[in-house]
Amino acid sequence: NKLRWKMPLRTTSALCQCVILCSGFKLAYSFNKHKPWIETTYHGIVTENDDKVLLDPPLIALDKDAPLRYAGKIFHLLVSDEAICGFRIHGQNVPFEAVVLDKSTGEGVIRAKDKLDCELQKEHTFTIQAYDCGEGPDGGNMKKSHKATVHIQVNDMNEYSPVFKEKSYKATVIEGKKYDSILKVEAVDADCSFQFSQICSYEIVTPDVPFTVDKDGNIKNTEKLNYSKEHMYKLTVTAYDCGKNRASEDVLVKINIKPTCKPSWQGFNKRIEYEPGTGSLALFPSMHLETCEEPITSIQASIMLETNHIGKGCDRDTYSEKSLHKLCGASTGTVELLPAPSNSANWTVGLPTDNGHDSDQVFEFNGTQAIKVPEGVVSTTLKEPFTISVWMRHGPGSREKETILCNSDKTEMNRHHYSLYVHNCRLVLLLRQEPTESENYKPAEFHWKLDQVCDKEWHHYVLNIEFPAVTLFVDGATFEPFLVTEDYPLHASKIETQLTIGACWQDLSGHDNDTETLSETLTGGSALMTQYFRGNLAGLMIRSGKLENKKVIDCLYTCKEGLDVQLPEEVASSSLTLEGDDIESFEKVMQHISYLNSRQFPTPGIRHLRVTTTVKCFNEETCISVPDSEGYVMVLQPEEPKISLSGIDHFARGAAEFESTEGVTLFPELRIVSTITREVEVEVEAETEAEGEDDPTVQETVVSEEIMHNLDTCEVTVVGDELNGDHESLEVDLAQIQQRALEMSSSNVGMVITGVNTMANYEQVLHLIRYRNWHTEALFDRKFKLVCSELNGRYISNEFKVEVNVIHTANPMDHANNAMVQPQFINQVQHASVDLSGHNLANMHQSSVVPSAATIVIVVCVSFLVFMIILGVFRIRAAHQGTLRDQENGKENEMDWDDSALTITVNPMEVRSKRNRAGSLGALRALLHS
Repeated sequence: NKLRWKMPLRTTSALCQCVILCSGFKLAYSFNKHKPWIETTYHGIVTENDDKVLLDPPLIALDKDAPLRYAGKIFHLLVSDEAICGFRIHGQNVPFEAVVLDKSTGEGVIRAKDKLDCELQKEHTFTIQAYDCGEGPDGGNMKKSHKATVHIQVNDMNEYSPVFKEKSYKATVIEGKKYDSILKVEAVDADCSFQFSQICSYEIVTPDVPFTVDKDGNIKNTEKLNYSKEHMYKLTVTAYDCGKNRASEDVLVKINIKPTCKPSWQGFNKRIEYEPGTGSLALFPSMHLETCEEPITSIQASIMLETNHIGKGCDRDTYSEKSLHKLCGASTGTVELLPAPSNSANWTVGLPTDNGHDSDQVFEFNGTQAIKVPEGVVSTTLKEPFTISVWMRHGPGSREKETILCNSDKTEMNRHHYSLYVHNCRLVLLLRQEPTESENYKPAEFHWKLDQVCDKEWHHYVLNIEFPAVTLFVDGATFEPFLVTEDYPLHASKIETQLTIGACWQDLSGHDNDTETLSETLTGGSALMTQYFRGNLAGLMIRSGKLENKKVIDCLYTCKEGLDVQLPEEVASSSLTLEGDDIESFEKVMQHISYLNSRQFPTPGIRHLRVTTTVKCFNEETCISVPDSEGYVMVLQPEEPKISLSGIDHFARGAAEFESTEGVTLFPELRIVSTITREVEVEVEAETEAEGEDDPTVQETVVSEEIMHNLDTCEVTVVGDELNGDHESLEVDLAQIQQRALEMSSSNVGMVITGVNTMANYEQVLHLIRYRNWHTEALFDRKFKLVCSELNGRYISNEFKVEVNVIHTANPMDHANNAMVQPQFINQVQHASVDLSGHNLANMHQSSVVPSAATIVIVVCVSFLVFMIILGVFRIRAAHQGTLRDQENGKENEMDWDDSALTITVNPMEVRSKRNRAGSLGALRALLHS
């Protein structure tokens, strides 16, 4: 009805039909019973500079309540409401909105409300829901679809440029070396996408430089660099991201060229001075290893102290070998076969010595010298067990046998009972069974093949023989024989044996030749010696009845100097080997290595020092090579001691004392003193003339101070004719000597006391030496000389000479009286006074027969004349000897005879005397007054 007035009448029938149709549609449309429908998931892409989101699938909502489009244009005119009215987005702060493009079709889009930033958020996820228009014009009974999930990815735009992490880069390289990588530059890009945030390449902008950079930013040199050509290179480097954007700012790279690095030990002093008596001295206090920045996995260093040129390969105490055995705790019974030449042991006289070894007694054998050991020195038939020890330096090897020690038949058969020799760098011990033993086949030759025998170095050999077992120690280490041969015992014979050193005795003449002189044997001119030794020997010892223990052997070989690491239980040695993998810790250990010399008076001179280093790296091909570091330790000259002997050097005794069983004590007030002289700096305050102020100055002054050390020998020698064993001798209490662990040997030329002991003990023993002469009628005086020394003659005292005079009485009956009076010393070092109390020339007893006055006068005058003649001769001899001593001893005149007090004026008529006169002068006065 509403539309009726608007339509022409001719369309009334059509209108009716439309109204009928529309009425039917209205009826159907008025019932909204279905919900809109959308997809469950949507994926979208949006670009940072765009707001339109491309969705997959497209955003379309469907509704079953929507009319079909079959009525043509009339349908649109008649319908008043659309099917889909909108979309609703659910979520917090969602920067998107959904817009319906066509309500009838349900088509819509999602758009960004604001500008998106991929760097802040690359993805967004939210839910969306569609709703229809509801029923009627007011949209009542509106229906909503289910919620669908929307994932939207924000696509990046290349809006950022690369930026370097550092403002500048610097590195140092060594000239002459090509590096795989000197340093690495690194840039970053703030874009969010993989494509635009990645740095695809780097580029060196600076032209004509010998460097290149790879895509990872590693810079390396294209050629070996030269420090003399360029000290430093400055490079400008840029970066590009994968979107071809260049870095906003290029970066500066500085590469310093360092002169060629030489791997070596740094901070090593070539010369190291060692002052004796100062303990240990650090050798490398500031030492560090320059590895030239190579990665190190392990370090090994060998430190060698070369002391082969000193003594027997090391600085040892140079006491006699026999004394050293005692000091090391060896038992008694040790016999030294190569002693230092002396009056009591003279068979080594004339044998060449290896000089320049700090008085270390070393004998040289050049293939022509040998010596015979006198009979009685050592038993030729050694009791088992026994020990042979020797220091030997030998080499190179020879095809001929070279004898060290040989005990062979003295005549005729030339059998070798036992011998020690070297042959083809082998040490061989020959030990034949004695005839008294059972006739069994037993070991006779023991062979050791040793490199030490021919290496031209000093080695210590000890053979402990407990038949049939023989143990060899070389430098304290045990060696087993590689070959042992057997033999039968020797046949019984009465032939005496001869012990020789340096060769073996062979009697080619067929008869005994005991009259051969030692000089003929030494020169090798005799055909009786064979198998000569070529090399050096020292300290040849034999000890029978007991074996040397390991402790004594180690003591004999131990050095007095060496390297010390200052670690617990660390023993000083001439070589050390260190291993480690940490350079810092290794250097600390090296800095603690020190030199130590425990001798009181070490041998001065140079000790060469060498450090050999082996380094292992991660890359063995590029591992560094550290050259040897060489230097030396200079052991300074020690303050040498001056051993002084002093005491009474001239006195007279009655003949009865010489002839008594006690004899005359030679050194009753002997004093042994050792001093050293050193320079010290003293501050002296000197007053200036102008200002009157004290100006301290330093002056050097010489200070002498007494020190205590040991002696090893004191030798008393007869000056003049040798002692006549028929009526004179030197004697000493052997029990007192043994109590002080000393030894004594005597001959017709004197007495020798040996053993390492204190000066006080030597003083006490020397006080006990007595001279006896039980036939003094023809004896007027005797002279003796005393010399003491230390370290086998390294330090020798002055020659202390003593002269004793025999006082003969005028009447043999006076001997008893004289023996009861203790004679006085008439000449001491401190003063020179004369006392002739021992000269009782006229101590006469009154007899029953009284002679006439003339007879008495004649007797007295003759006696007085004889006395004056004797006294004059005595003065002349004393003056002459004093002159000789002045010429020989120079400034030591205080030790000589002083005859100034012997100017005597005798006045027989004088009644008074300044002092009571004794002896012959008193008797003479009494007779004259009578």
